[in-house]
Amino acid sequence: MACPKTDSLDSDKIKVDTKRIGTKILVYNSTSSTNDIAAEYTKSKDNDGLAIFAEEQTAGRGRAGTNWHSGQADSILCSIILTNCKLNAELLSLTCAVAVAEAIGNHAKIKWPNDIILSGKKVAGILLESKADNDRPAYIIGIGINCHQSKDDFPPELQTTATSIDIETNSTADRISLAKRLLTSIDHWLEVAEQSSKRVIDKWCKLSILLNQRTTLIFNGSEFIGNCTGIDPEKGLILQLDTGGVRMFDAAHTTIAK
Repeated sequence: MACPKTDSLDSDKIKVDTKRIGTKILVYNSTSSTNDIAAEYTKSKDNDGLAIFAEEQTAGRGRAGTNWHSGQADSILCSIILTNCKLNAELLSLTCAVAVAEAIGNHAKIKWPNDIILSGKKVAGILLESKADNDRPAYIIGIGINCHQSKDDFPPELQTTATSIDIETNSTADRISLAKRLLTSIDHWLEVAEQSSKRVIDKWCKLSILLNQRTTLIFNGSEFIGNCTGIDPEKGLILQLDTGGVRMFDAAHTTIAK
Protein backbone atom coordinates (compact mmCIF):
# COMPACT_ATOMS: atom_id res chain seq x y z
CA MET A 1 0.00 0.00 0.00
CA ALA A 2 1.47 3.35 -1.00
CA CYS A 3 1.84 5.89 1.76
CA PRO A 4 -0.76 8.65 1.35
CA LYS A 5 0.61 12.17 1.55
CA THR A 6 -2.71 13.82 2.34
CA ASP A 7 -2.19 13.29 6.08
CA SER A 8 1.19 14.99 6.32
CA LEU A 9 1.71 16.44 9.78
CA ASP A 10 2.26 20.06 10.68
CA SER A 11 1.72 21.96 13.89
CA ASP A 12 -1.38 23.79 12.67
CA LYS A 13 -3.13 20.62 11.52
CA ILE A 14 -2.59 18.76 14.80
CA LYS A 15 -3.20 21.67 17.16
CA VAL A 16 -5.39 20.60 20.08
CA ASP A 17 -7.36 22.31 22.82
CA THR A 18 -5.74 20.73 25.87
CA LYS A 19 -4.67 21.94 29.28
CA ARG A 20 -1.08 20.77 29.10
CA ILE A 21 -0.01 18.24 26.47
CA GLY A 22 0.42 19.60 22.96
CA THR A 23 -0.14 23.25 23.79
CA LYS A 24 3.20 23.64 22.02
CA ILE A 25 4.03 21.44 19.02
CA LEU A 26 7.10 21.05 16.80
CA VAL A 27 7.12 18.95 13.60
CA TYR A 28 10.30 17.83 11.82
CA ASN A 29 10.45 16.29 8.37
CA SER A 30 13.35 14.04 9.37
CA THR A 31 15.49 13.58 12.45
CA SER A 32 17.61 10.92 14.07
CA SER A 33 15.23 10.55 17.02
CA THR A 34 12.50 12.75 18.46
CA ASN A 35 13.66 11.69 21.94
CA ASP A 36 17.11 13.12 21.21
CA ILE A 37 15.60 16.46 20.22
CA ALA A 38 13.33 16.39 23.27
CA ALA A 39 16.32 15.90 25.55
CA GLU A 40 17.55 19.38 24.63
CA TYR A 41 14.19 20.94 25.41
CA THR A 42 14.00 19.37 28.88
CA LYS A 43 16.59 21.92 30.02
CA SER A 44 13.84 24.52 30.38
CA LYS A 45 10.91 23.90 32.72
CA ASP A 46 8.79 26.07 30.42
CA ASN A 47 8.71 23.22 27.89
CA ASP A 48 6.40 21.07 30.01
CA GLY A 49 3.87 19.45 27.65
CA LEU A 50 5.84 20.19 24.47
CA ALA A 51 5.14 17.58 21.76
CA ILE A 52 7.74 16.89 19.08
CA PHE A 53 6.74 14.98 15.93
CA ALA A 54 8.78 13.73 13.00
CA GLU A 55 7.75 12.30 9.65
CA GLU A 56 10.88 10.14 9.65
CA GLN A 57 13.49 8.93 12.13
CA THR A 58 16.87 7.71 10.92
CA ALA A 59 17.91 6.28 14.31
CA GLY A 60 14.70 5.62 16.21
CA ARG A 61 15.01 3.32 19.18
CA GLY A 62 12.92 1.21 21.51
CA ARG A 63 13.55 -0.36 24.89
CA ALA A 64 16.89 -2.04 25.64
CA GLY A 65 18.56 -0.34 22.69
CA THR A 66 16.44 -1.99 19.99
CA ASN A 67 15.85 -0.20 16.69
CA TRP A 68 12.48 1.31 15.78
CA HIS A 69 11.81 0.80 12.06
CA SER A 70 9.80 3.43 10.19
CA GLY A 71 9.66 4.90 6.70
CA GLN A 72 8.82 8.41 5.56
CA ALA A 73 5.31 9.49 6.61
CA ASP A 74 4.09 6.02 7.55
CA SER A 75 3.92 6.37 11.35
CA ILE A 76 3.20 8.62 14.27
CA LEU A 77 6.64 9.38 15.74
CA CYS A 78 6.34 11.60 18.77
CA SER A 79 8.10 12.64 21.96
CA ILE A 80 6.36 14.49 24.77
CA ILE A 81 8.24 16.39 27.46
CA LEU A 82 7.19 16.51 31.11
CA THR A 83 9.26 18.88 33.23
CA ASN A 84 6.72 19.04 36.06
CA CYS A 85 5.54 15.48 36.57
CA LYS A 86 4.00 14.41 39.88
CA LEU A 87 3.87 10.72 38.94
CA ASN A 88 6.52 8.10 39.64
CA ALA A 89 8.03 6.36 36.60
CA GLU A 90 6.00 3.17 37.03
CA LEU A 91 2.63 4.91 37.17
CA LEU A 92 3.63 7.24 34.33
CA SER A 93 4.46 4.23 32.17
CA LEU A 94 1.07 2.63 32.88
CA THR A 95 -0.73 5.91 32.24
CA CYS A 96 0.97 6.38 28.89
CA ALA A 97 0.12 2.85 27.80
CA VAL A 98 -3.55 3.39 28.63
CA ALA A 99 -3.57 6.72 26.80
CA VAL A 100 -1.91 5.39 23.64
CA ALA A 101 -4.16 2.32 23.49
CA GLU A 102 -7.25 4.50 23.90
CA ALA A 103 -6.07 6.87 21.16
CA ILE A 104 -5.54 4.00 18.73
CA GLY A 105 -8.88 2.38 19.58
CA ASN A 106 -9.86 -0.47 17.25
CA HIS A 107 -9.61 -3.01 20.09
CA ALA A 108 -6.04 -2.03 21.00
CA LYS A 109 -4.62 -3.89 23.99
CA ILE A 110 -1.60 -3.45 26.27
CA LYS A 111 1.30 -5.85 26.61
CA TRP A 112 3.22 -4.69 29.66
CA PRO A 113 5.37 -2.73 29.92
CA ASN A 114 5.38 -0.71 26.71
CA ASP A 115 3.76 -2.47 23.75
CA ILE A 116 0.35 -1.77 22.25
CA ILE A 117 -1.17 -4.76 20.50
CA LEU A 118 -3.70 -5.21 17.68
CA SER A 119 -4.81 -8.73 16.74
CA GLY A 120 -1.92 -10.21 18.69
CA LYS A 121 0.77 -8.11 16.98
CA LYS A 122 2.67 -4.98 18.04
CA VAL A 123 1.31 -1.79 16.53
CA ALA A 124 2.92 0.76 18.86
CA GLY A 125 5.64 1.14 21.45
CA ILE A 126 6.49 3.58 24.22
CA LEU A 127 9.98 4.53 25.40
CA LEU A 128 10.07 6.42 28.69
CA GLU A 129 13.33 8.21 29.45
CA SER A 130 14.21 10.40 32.43
CA LYS A 131 16.48 13.42 32.48
CA ALA A 132 17.69 15.60 35.31
CA ASP A 133 18.98 19.16 35.04
CA ASN A 134 19.92 21.04 38.20
CA ASP A 135 18.28 18.32 40.30
CA ARG A 136 14.99 18.89 38.49
CA PRO A 137 13.68 15.59 37.09
CA ALA A 138 12.10 15.52 33.66
CA TYR A 139 10.57 12.76 31.57
CA ILE A 140 10.49 12.16 27.83
CA ILE A 141 7.66 9.97 26.53
CA GLY A 142 8.69 8.54 23.15
CA ILE A 143 5.82 7.05 21.15
CA GLY A 144 5.84 5.20 17.84
CA ILE A 145 2.60 4.07 16.18
CA ASN A 146 2.61 2.08 12.93
CA CYS A 147 0.02 3.53 10.57
CA HIS A 148 0.57 3.03 6.82
CA GLN A 149 2.99 0.08 6.71
CA SER A 150 2.25 -3.01 4.67
CA LYS A 151 3.61 -6.36 5.80
CA ASP A 152 6.57 -6.08 3.42
CA ASP A 153 7.59 -2.75 4.95
CA PHE A 154 8.71 -4.54 8.11
CA PRO A 155 12.05 -6.37 8.30
CA PRO A 156 11.62 -10.14 7.76
CA GLU A 157 12.26 -10.87 11.44
CA LEU A 158 9.34 -8.62 12.44
CA GLN A 159 6.75 -9.56 9.84
CA THR A 160 5.09 -12.16 12.08
CA THR A 161 5.04 -9.95 15.18
CA ALA A 162 4.48 -6.38 13.93
CA THR A 163 1.48 -4.78 12.29
CA SER A 164 -0.01 -1.41 11.36
CA ILE A 165 -3.38 0.27 11.70
CA ASP A 166 -3.88 0.07 7.92
CA ILE A 167 -3.26 -3.68 7.92
CA GLU A 168 -5.60 -4.39 10.79
CA THR A 169 -8.44 -2.12 9.67
CA ASN A 170 -8.07 -2.77 5.93
CA SER A 171 -8.33 0.97 5.42
CA THR A 172 -6.12 4.06 5.44
CA ALA A 173 -5.46 5.65 8.82
CA ASP A 174 -5.75 9.42 9.19
CA ARG A 175 -2.53 10.35 10.97
CA ILE A 176 -3.68 13.91 11.63
CA SER A 177 -6.75 12.71 13.54
CA LEU A 178 -4.68 10.08 15.33
CA ALA A 179 -2.06 12.64 16.42
CA LYS A 180 -4.80 14.87 17.83
CA ARG A 181 -6.42 11.93 19.67
CA LEU A 182 -3.02 10.94 21.04
CA LEU A 183 -2.28 14.35 22.54
CA THR A 184 -5.79 14.69 23.92
CA SER A 185 -5.73 11.19 25.43
CA ILE A 186 -2.35 11.66 27.13
CA ASP A 187 -3.47 15.04 28.47
CA HIS A 188 -6.63 13.46 29.91
CA TRP A 189 -5.02 10.39 31.46
CA LEU A 190 -2.15 12.33 33.05
CA GLU A 191 -4.73 14.48 34.80
CA VAL A 192 -6.65 11.36 35.87
CA ALA A 193 -3.49 9.71 37.20
CA GLU A 194 -2.62 12.72 39.34
CA GLN A 195 -6.06 12.49 40.95
CA SER A 196 -6.53 8.72 41.18
CA SER A 197 -4.03 6.00 40.33
CA LYS A 198 -6.85 3.46 40.84
CA ARG A 199 -8.68 4.69 37.75
CA VAL A 200 -5.55 4.17 35.68
CA ILE A 201 -5.02 0.69 37.12
CA ASP A 202 -8.64 -0.27 36.49
CA LYS A 203 -8.39 0.83 32.86
CA TRP A 204 -5.03 -0.88 32.44
CA CYS A 205 -6.50 -4.15 33.72
CA LYS A 206 -9.33 -3.94 31.17
CA LEU A 207 -6.85 -3.48 28.33
CA SER A 208 -4.08 -5.84 29.48
CA ILE A 209 -3.39 -9.10 27.62
CA LEU A 210 -1.31 -10.39 30.55
CA LEU A 211 -3.82 -10.18 33.40
CA ASN A 212 -4.73 -13.65 34.69
CA GLN A 213 -2.37 -15.21 32.15
CA ARG A 214 0.63 -17.46 32.67
CA THR A 215 3.65 -15.27 32.05
CA THR A 216 7.40 -15.74 31.65
CA LEU A 217 9.58 -12.70 32.20
CA ILE A 218 13.23 -11.79 32.49
CA PHE A 219 14.23 -9.62 35.45
CA ASN A 220 17.87 -8.52 35.64
CA GLY A 221 18.88 -11.52 33.57
CA SER A 222 16.93 -14.14 35.59
CA GLU A 223 13.77 -15.93 34.42
CA PHE A 224 10.56 -15.94 36.45
CA ILE A 225 7.35 -17.82 35.61
CA GLY A 226 3.93 -17.39 37.12
CA ASN A 227 0.42 -16.04 36.80
CA CYS A 228 -0.08 -12.28 36.38
CA THR A 229 -2.51 -11.15 39.06
CA GLY A 230 -2.36 -7.38 38.62
CA ILE A 231 -0.23 -4.27 38.59
CA ASP A 232 1.09 -2.01 41.34
CA PRO A 233 1.35 1.72 40.52
CA GLU A 234 4.74 1.96 42.25
CA LYS A 235 6.35 -1.49 42.03
CA GLY A 236 5.13 -2.90 38.73
CA LEU A 237 3.74 -6.21 37.48
CA ILE A 238 2.47 -8.61 40.14
CA LEU A 239 3.25 -12.29 39.56
CA GLN A 240 2.07 -15.32 41.54
CA LEU A 241 5.21 -17.39 41.03
CA ASP A 242 5.15 -21.08 40.14
CA THR A 243 7.80 -21.56 42.82
CA GLY A 244 5.50 -20.03 45.43
CA GLY A 245 5.00 -16.54 46.73
CA VAL A 246 4.13 -13.26 45.08
CA ARG A 247 6.65 -10.85 43.57
CA MET A 248 6.48 -7.47 41.84
CA PHE A 249 8.65 -6.49 38.86
CA ASP A 250 9.35 -2.93 37.78
CA ALA A 251 9.25 -2.02 34.09
CA ALA A 252 12.75 -0.57 33.92
CA HIS A 253 14.46 -3.92 34.61
CA THR A 254 11.96 -6.39 33.17
CA THR A 255 11.19 -7.90 29.77
CA ILE A 256 8.29 -10.21 28.96
CA ALA A 257 9.66 -13.39 27.41
CA LYS A 258 6.29 -14.99 26.55
